[in-house]
Amino acid sequence: MKSLSRRLFAWPSELRESGILGINQRNLAFIQESNPRELYPRVDDKTITKTICHAAGIPVPETYCVIEKYGDINRFLEIIGERSQFVVKPSTGAAGRGIIVISNRNGTDFETPGGRVVAWPDLRYHLSTILSGLYSLGAQTDKAIIEQRIIIHPALERIAVGGTPDVRIILYRHVPVMAMVRLPTVQSQGRANLHQGAAAAAVHLVTGRTFGGVANNRIIQRHPDTGELIGGLEIPEWRSLLASAMRLSDALDMGYIGVDFVIDAQQGPVVLEANARPGLAIQVAHRTGLLPRLKLIESLPPEALIGDRRWDLLPQLAGEEWGKRAVGRVEERNIKRTEVQGAGAKGYCFAASPL
Repeated sequence: MKSLSRRLFAWPSELRESGILGINQRNLAFIQESNPRELYPRVDDKTITKTICHAAGIPVPETYCVIEKYGDINRFLEIIGERSQFVVKPSTGAAGRGIIVISNRNGTDFETPGGRVVAWPDLRYHLSTILSGLYSLGAQTDKAIIEQRIIIHPALERIAVGGTPDVRIILYRHVPVMAMVRLPTVQSQGRANLHQGAAAAAVHLVTGRTFGGVANNRIIQRHPDTGELIGGLEIPEWRSLLASAMRLSDALDMGYIGVDFVIDAQQGPVVLEANARPGLAIQVAHRTGLLPRLKLIESLPPEALIGDRRWDLLPQLAGEEWGKRAVGRVEERNIKRTEVQGAGAKGYCFAASPL
């Protein structure tokens, strides 16, 4: 098979051989089979997720208030008092939509980390759009959460632009199988969301060190804005972060989830949210597919997947053998979707529709 490092696309058969998990297989074989529909509110509603975290002793950002009624919006300035830093987010939002981070304040004018001024009438209107369900899953009426703004950990400052990086852990049957750190960029306006233009670096499950990288469906080695290398960084308090991810997975009782953390300068790792439908771009950051790791978990007896025994699985899941599959070493280049006509078949680049 021709090395993928010498061309800009891969045939579907090569993606399968490389262990790439596609969206249809993810939905049918893992999400549908592992996540009972009646449990979705546990992750779709951030107020419920926070309640579960509190019960399990898992740190989360402090909640200042939850606005559920339009009449409460007029009391917002009274509720937040003299606070000059906070985050406004929809309770059932997705993909980072509707989140506003406030880092400074001048009377009734508020400022984001990127320097954008949000006047009180604009913020009031934004709160009303949250309650109307503009950003919620299924466009249902929603609640607005006003919570603590996380102060970025010094170890992560050099790879962040206008916002705070977060760490995504994917767990299958309550075992961490893959991780990445998502990095805010100018394009993402300080949000650590890949759909909005953030970058990401893979994280080794055992060492907590970064490698690989992706931004805008392009494999990268350096931050798009700062030029800093995104590999070789050690995520602070990595073992504590993994332990919290496993505790939350146990408490949620869902078999295939993503858990998102931020690392506060004082508190350390805190949970932002959990996700029953974690995206697949993490495979691009890792240069390898999820399927071999998921199949390994499926091959193990149930007693190997509980308690502290899960720690023993991480070296095997994160071992170099996964990175040496047919994906090969892909050099930094644009991997936008490319179609190749020939013999009545089409080939697609590595980060196309399966991711």
